[in-house]
Amino acid sequence: MASYISPAIRDKFETLSIDLKNCILERNVQLESLPDLIKVLEDIVAESEGR
Repeated sequence: MASYISPAIRDKFETLSIDLKNCILERNVQLESLPDLIKVLEDIVAESEGR
């Protein structure tokens, strides 16, 4: 499954760093809304903090 970024939030996604965008895309996620994007970002932060 390939990641999908909805056009509704693509502008927000594009403001992220290239490394962060790549990290998100590697997760094979479906991002339809801003809460979806926030959830993935929270997951990345939690994993980087070792939670």
